[in-house]
Amino acid sequence: MYMDKLAVLWNSTGLANIQLDMFVMLCVGALLLYLAIVKGFEPLLLIPIGFGCILSNIPLAGLNDPGGMLHNVYEIGIGSGAFPLLIFLGIGAMTDFGPLIARPSTILLGAAAQFGIFVTLIGALAMNAIPGFHYSLADAAAIGIIGGADGPTAIFLSSRLAPDLMGAIAVAAYSYMALVPMIQPPIMRALTTEDERKIEMTQLRPVGKTEKILFPMLVLLLCAMFLPSAAPLIGMFTFGNLLRECGVVDRLSKTAQNELINIVTIFLGLAVGTKLSADKFLKVETLGILVLGMIAFSIGTAAGVLMGKVMCRMTKGQVNPLIGAAGVSAVPMAARVVNKVGLESNHHNFLLMHAMGPNVAGVIGSAVAAGVLLAIVGG
Repeated sequence: MYMDKLAVLWNSTGLANIQLDMFVMLCVGALLLYLAIVKGFEPLLLIPIGFGCILSNIPLAGLNDPGGMLHNVYEIGIGSGAFPLLIFLGIGAMTDFGPLIARPSTILLGAAAQFGIFVTLIGALAMNAIPGFHYSLADAAAIGIIGGADGPTAIFLSSRLAPDLMGAIAVAAYSYMALVPMIQPPIMRALTTEDERKIEMTQLRPVGKTEKILFPMLVLLLCAMFLPSAAPLIGMFTFGNLLRECGVVDRLSKTAQNELINIVTIFLGLAVGTKLSADKFLKVETLGILVLGMIAFSIGTAAGVLMGKVMCRMTKGQVNPLIGAAGVSAVPMAARVVNKVGLESNHHNFLLMHAMGPNVAGVIGSAVAAGVLLAIVGG
């Protein structure tokens, strides 16, 4: 009798039920925590994602089973699309459209940097020729959005088109965003000359309050008329920015920038962690996502810089092509990297505010690209 009870007790432990793939994913979760805490790689998201990964792979815990807490968090926040949209609300409240309004032409740099998304989509479909890879058109579209370097957009689109791949896509997107200071500079230096990197840009004109209020409304209006599928992302982004710029709801603006986005970030990360269970993550397709994500991000950076070189020629040297690298929407890290590389060549070359224009344009561009993919593939 005692042996039977001991057997029942043993069979109810995690040690008796853990499988090799579960143990591997527990190590993956621990690795994400290490990268976030020790290396500083996007800690705001990778810590919740890593911990969510660990919780999802504890045998018999049931946190990720139907009715479990993490399962419910995923269904409520990501299954409905609410969490990424609320993140966009907070990002909008923290964003200054001033540099983009002052130099509207930089929106072309944000558009060019989305080129990597569509090249990677084709690349993902081409990988189906390799044994073991099976990406549908929806999978390829969700993978390609990594090139936009926009975590919430990647989560939003993958939750709609390829929910089983969302964990790998989210990890890839945020990992490459964290690696911006390592990935972008070599590409920027390879595609520009020393003289181009030395170009000093004239100070941006002051932008009035009225312009800052009207601009997000104009962006939303254009989106509503031509690409309604992008309206959820663009709408929340511009609403957050309106809270910031209107000047009469400071409490709401500060809440969106701080308490709201912080709370949502916690649950968003935990919910993404539910898609890092062993049966969903330990596939050959995951390796393909990591490789394709790197390609997408690199191509996006290169396309932005090349468009910057075109604008440099057209303006007879008034635009430093480095700012094109900020067209990927890793706000504001990409703009800071541009400023750093510019200062290396010219100690009087302060490009941060100039780079914020294409940086903000990249956020809009990635949302528009997601809308296009959702309209074509999702439809």
